[in-house]
Amino acid sequence: QVQLVESGGGLVQAGESLRLSCAASGRSFSTYKLGWYRQAPGKQREVVATISNTGRTNYADSAKGRFTISRDNAKNTVYLQMNSLKPEDTAVYYCAVILTMSPNYWGQGTQVTVSS
Repeated sequence: QVQLVESGGGLVQAGESLRLSCAASGRSFSTYKLGWYRQAPGKQREVVATISNTGRTNYADSAKGRFTISRDNAKNTVYLQMNSLKPEDTAVYYCAVILTMSPNYWGQGTQVTVSS
């Protein structure tokens, strides 16, 4: 069982930045593929970015050039740096551990609200 705790969400204005953090339990953190997902009101949850155990990253088109996913295995933490935020980035952001093709463990989510 893996427990994930997100932090760093909040209310910002368009164009500003936020950094989300997700701390994970467990001794195998360095072996996990990790991801950030988001869910806006009335919409399905969607992937924002993923990072493999080797550090390879992938981004949704909406995140490319603005968001950066990173990990610190010594701290069992994954980050999402979000720059140039837009109102359409407003959502609850979740981190996840991906052991198979789909996320297997989820955090509780952190709210990000971007005002125009």
